[in-house]
Amino acid sequence: MEKTDGGLCGMRRKEREIQGRGALEDILGRAVVCRLAMSVDDEPYIVPLNFGYRDRALYFHGAREGKRIEMLRKNDRVCFEVDVDHEIVRAESPCDWTFRYRSVIGFGRAELITEPEAKRHALDIIMAHCGAAGPYDYREKGFEKTCIIRVTIESMTGKQAGY
Repeated sequence: MEKTDGGLCGMRRKEREIQGRGALEDILGRAVVCRLAMSVDDEPYIVPLNFGYRDRALYFHGAREGKRIEMLRKNDRVCFEVDVDHEIVRAESPCDWTFRYRSVIGFGRAELITEPEAKRHALDIIMAHCGAAGPYDYREKGFEKTCIIRVTIESMTGKQAGY
């Protein structure tokens, strides 16, 4: 996975950059919420989601209808963000307070997964990421109504502060 700036300005504070795919994947593996950002006709939209990560792809589940799905059908380009190890570091002076964290921001392309076996595989990845031990049994009624979004990651960068 090539580290790029996604067409935006590069990281200003290079000493905060997290390098190495393993370090980035560690953050992705420990995060419990992924913020998925989309845009259509200059209208941005971001939504926090639980997710699964495996093999350079993010997996999300939800309803088959709604703003998120409508937007992804019009524009499959997305940005995502996850963060871990949050801590406010207090000091005597408010100007000396800081925030410790590790984060990953990336770019990719989203696709809707409809084939039943691929949906089951994606749901298994999400469940495993959330810490549930398999095998998993999905109720058919709920399974049929579930939409799966797979984001193939094209690039990502990591940043940390306070570590």
